[in-house]
Amino acid sequence: MARHIGSVCKFCRREKLKLFLKGDRCYTEKCSVDRRPYPPGQHGQKRMKYSPYGVQLREKQKVKRIYGILEKQFRFTFKRASKMKGVTGETLLLLLERRLDNMVFRMGFSRTRREAHQLVKHSHFRINGKRASVPSLLLKVGDVVQVKEQSRKMKLINESLDATERRGVPTWIELDRKEMKATVKSFPNREDITMPIQEQMIVELYSK
Repeated sequence: MARHIGSVCKFCRREKLKLFLKGDRCYTEKCSVDRRPYPPGQHGQKRMKYSPYGVQLREKQKVKRIYGILEKQFRFTFKRASKMKGVTGETLLLLLERRLDNMVFRMGFSRTRREAHQLVKHSHFRINGKRASVPSLLLKVGDVVQVKEQSRKMKLINESLDATERRGVPTWIELDRKEMKATVKSFPNREDITMPIQEQMIVELYSK
């Protein structure tokens, strides 16, 4: 499977926005967006003017990078959203929010979605008592995600849980830090996604 192995800080600089791809580092003075607030590359400091298509493309790339998925899977999710009831753009974002790797991040078991993806792939979690190793799995209301017994002493997971006191946990998730488990109380609403995303531009891009 294809994956990005380079610096993820370039993604934030390209979008001129903190995507919080490096967890706690993004809150410090070491954040590359604060230090170099312009796109990477030799022409990064020049004023760039995007066409309407370019603006739509940048919006799609931004959402892909926030959730850490590649084009093929993103397009598949969009097609699925377009066949469901409701506003396609909002449905797309809510499907991305329901992914297991994103949920693990939201529940506080990892510092970034990238870490959550790896933890899920390595089967560190159980869903309703059953082994889960597919990051794209969509969770349902009432699903319980728990760190498996052998993984509860992992430093990464424990440090991430400690950081939830500062970062917070969404209201639609019920976290039990002692038992290292979290329950999906309800699906998130569009208002729960606070990143500046204009999903209608993605719909317009794929509708051409």
